[in-house]
Amino acid sequence: MSSHPKSARAAAGAPGVHPVDEILPPGRMLVASLQHVASMYAGAVSVPLVVAVAAKMSPGDTAVLMGGSLLMAGIATLLQTLGIGNFIGSRLPFVNGVSFAGVGVMLTIISTQGGIEAGMPVVFGAIIVSSLFGFLVSSYFSRLVRFFPPVVTGSVITLIGVSLIPVAYDWIVDDSATGAPEPRSIGLAGATILAMLLLQRFTRGFLKQISMLIAMVFGTLLAIPMGLADFSKLDGADPVGIPSPLHFGAPEFNIPAIISMCVVMLVILTESTADMIALGKIVEKDVDEKTIARGLRADALGSALSPLFNAFHASAFAQNIGLVVISKVRSRFVVALSGAILVLIGLSPAAAALISVVPMPVLAAVSLFLFGSIAVSGIQTLLQADLHRGDNALIVVVTLGAGLAPALSDGFYGAFPDWAQIVLGSGISTGCILAVALNLVFNHLGTKESSAGAEPEPVVTH
Repeated sequence: MSSHPKSARAAAGAPGVHPVDEILPPGRMLVASLQHVASMYAGAVSVPLVVAVAAKMSPGDTAVLMGGSLLMAGIATLLQTLGIGNFIGSRLPFVNGVSFAGVGVMLTIISTQGGIEAGMPVVFGAIIVSSLFGFLVSSYFSRLVRFFPPVVTGSVITLIGVSLIPVAYDWIVDDSATGAPEPRSIGLAGATILAMLLLQRFTRGFLKQISMLIAMVFGTLLAIPMGLADFSKLDGADPVGIPSPLHFGAPEFNIPAIISMCVVMLVILTESTADMIALGKIVEKDVDEKTIARGLRADALGSALSPLFNAFHASAFAQNIGLVVISKVRSRFVVALSGAILVLIGLSPAAAALISVVPMPVLAAVSLFLFGSIAVSGIQTLLQADLHRGDNALIVVVTLGAGLAPALSDGFYGAFPDWAQIVLGSGISTGCILAVALNLVFNHLGTKESSAGAEPEPVVTH
């Protein structure tokens, strides 16, 4: 990579055009775009799968969630890369997709509301309001970033990953008719993990980037002779179709759910801000407060529109930043084409249904990698914090200790009112609120040494 913008433009062969704004030849652009889609596809469908499986949705409803998520990931990516006027879109090579940050909150809302029929409208109503909140505060959020230093963001990201890991193990149990994990289910999950490890170790380039998808295909094929594959879910799936708007009903607005989702939105804005700053350095383009604000508005607008097509919060996919580094292709138009491809895939119910036939042990194995990667991202962020300071270490301890309670002790808040369970039951909302509050107490209020933990540089989360 060039170390100077001028040399970068010269290397790109387009004098006066920054590599971010370069339009590549059609063939090279298509291949680079497909790499981005392959790199984020599994992550993009994982969130709707986690929600659908945990909520015991039908295959049809699951396909609706996945199709909507892919469609809105494409639209949000187009908003981010191409932008609207000088108000929306960072115009950086950002791929957007469904954020994991809201999974715990969404599952808690569905549970406290009594199931899918009553819970999904409340989930979507909370997403709409929290996204509008994110849109309104985007211009001011860059000034609030100092209240989300690595000790806060690292704790919350680690909490998100660790609290989701038990979900993957539950999938293996749910696949068994006996209610306990069977050896064949554990064996299938183990074989899928082994396939991913071998692919990561012995492949390079494009094959390594799509190792997760290859492992999913391998695990599904292996499940056929084991009697763990069910292809009946493909019956009746149309090759082309527009996702039905508001498939689960009109959004409903519940105050506790909205409060929890606003906390999730703050986490998403924090992650996106860190990713934009990191990507700006990678592509050698200045990322100022105005650029960050435009990018956050794109995230928030995409998130606000998502519930209309049965999708969740949209945010930047950090793994695609790694692909920009590896491929050295910095054109935002490459990523825009990726967005267009995601829109086309989202308009194919058959494509969404195809993912739903993947056996639960295979999904569990792949998800362990995804959830574990989120936790590692949080740990990497915590390495940027000064944990030798007892106060910062205490923030991490309390955040993880309180935030993991619902994940490790089923029904921990079961005796609380429903409104309290929505706020406390996900753990992520509780952990984020505690982390921010404790950081204010120890690093800001009544101390002149707040700079030790208040304004370190954000880091990219992979």
